[in-house]
Amino acid sequence: MVRGKTQMKRIENPTSRQVTFSKRRNGLLKKAFELSVLCDVEVALIIFSPRGKPYEFASSSMQETIERYLRHTKDNRVKPTEQSMQEEVLAAENAMLCEKLKCRVCQYGMLPGKGSKEVNENEEANDESSPSSDVETELFIGLPEGRAKRIVQPNSTD
Repeated sequence: MVRGKTQMKRIENPTSRQVTFSKRRNGLLKKAFELSVLCDVEVALIIFSPRGKPYEFASSSMQETIERYLRHTKDNRVKPTEQSMQEEVLAAENAMLCEKLKCRVCQYGMLPGKGSKEVNENEEANDESSPSSDVETELFIGLPEGRAKRIVQPNSTD
């Protein structure tokens, strides 16, 4: 016979709730013991019943494990703030560098589908000190002799 999936909601019947608590509490204590033995880890588990009675398991001293936990969290409370500020700055710099790289790649025609007009607008937005230019450029793909027909000699007289 297959068991149905248990819905994760409060059991309304007090007798059923107490039976489920006792069975699951014992199962959880057993799993904590197995984890400590099989994986050679330090485990501390505290469970309070609905009436306030404590149940606990510790693979070593409960007090030492709690003190170790408090020391660990105390040492790590300041670091996330500093670390998150550094991550925010690095993420902003990374985004800015990626945008500049996209502009440069588009400018030199390495990405298909990007126009030089779009690049010029991005560059003007990113770098206000650069003068805008209305120079048109063409990208020639193929053998050099194909380009010779299109090149206009600046010093030639027609």
